[in-house]
Amino acid sequence: MARKLRLQYPGAIYHVMSRGDRREDIFRDDVDRESFLQTLADACVKTGWQVHAFCLMPNHFHLVVETPQPNLVAGMKWFLGTYTARFNRRHRLSGHVFAGRYKSLLVGGQGGYLRTVCDYVHLNPVRAKLIAPESPLRYYRWSSFPLYLAAPEARPSWLRGDRLFGELGIQSMDEAGRAEFEQRTEARRAENNDEFERVRRGWCFGDEQFRSDLLAKVEGEARGHHFGEEIHEASEAKAARILDEELRRALWSEAELKLRQKGDPHKLQIARRLRIETTMTLQWIANRLHMGTKTHLSHLLYWQQRADSENQSIEQSKASAKSPVKQKLSDVTARSRRSDAGSNRDVNLSKAAAESESNRRKAVESQSVKIPLTDPVGVGGFDTSFD
Repeated sequence: MARKLRLQYPGAIYHVMSRGDRREDIFRDDVDRESFLQTLADACVKTGWQVHAFCLMPNHFHLVVETPQPNLVAGMKWFLGTYTARFNRRHRLSGHVFAGRYKSLLVGGQGGYLRTVCDYVHLNPVRAKLIAPESPLRYYRWSSFPLYLAAPEARPSWLRGDRLFGELGIQSMDEAGRAEFEQRTEARRAENNDEFERVRRGWCFGDEQFRSDLLAKVEGEARGHHFGEEIHEASEAKAARILDEELRRALWSEAELKLRQKGDPHKLQIARRLRIETTMTLQWIANRLHMGTKTHLSHLLYWQQRADSENQSIEQSKASAKSPVKQKLSDVTARSRRSDAGSNRDVNLSKAAAESESNRRKAVESQSVKIPLTDPVGVGGFDTSFD
């Protein structure tokens, strides 16, 4: 079954989100919410996860979790499965609680990206209008934000706060530091946070180096049954590396690549390598190598492959392919001509036979003696006046 690739490595940070089946509520009351948080605590004990932020919404949840060991998949399987069993047992139900696979966004650990994701999670109740505009964010008790404002000893052991405070430049988690954290987060409520769109839509959230490192991991772990934006990006990055390598080998610049003919032999060799080693389309390769349309490139690749199999040049392969065709056409033409000649001969013979029969009949008719009904008088015959 085709599915998205889950990248796992030590120290990875994820923004995880999962919705209720058919968008139904996954929490019916506060007892369910307490059960969910207890299940999360149990999962952290089993996996060693460190939670940076969480928020429980009526029909979905958000979780920012760091995995010291590469065990997100195993941990989430146990976590969601256990909460489902506890929810169903309590409400005397059966079947799914969550819809499909959970979403996971890889988050860069440097450059303020963790802070942005945690702000996105903590501000979810504001966007969903679960608290009034004038109410402090701390009033929403089912997120990690109120726990950040509590004293360190009052927070659960699985909630790690020092890393988020460090990204904000807050040196201490004392009362003054917590007050500064609340003030900064509250200020974000009024901002137009364009960065949040990348949190909602992307597959990773970090700087270019972080993205490049992840693409290298994707390239090494992706299989044929995987799909997704990251798979396409990894393939495109690999194609770009191959092209850069080939250009250096040929001592070409990008400008020279563009000026070369569409059917340049070295261009064709690069195109063949891209087709073999990547999943890039003919259209992408044709555009990137300036080789015209994808149909033209496909034609060139076909003849190159055929020429290689026959150990010939492309021109020789085309010539040898045309010769049998010409001979076959000549044979067909000759047979057609012989057939036409035979048909004409048969027609002429038929016409001659018909004319001969017509002439014979005419001759017979001309030689026939007509016998009158009465003998004429005075010609040595009977006297017609005798009674």
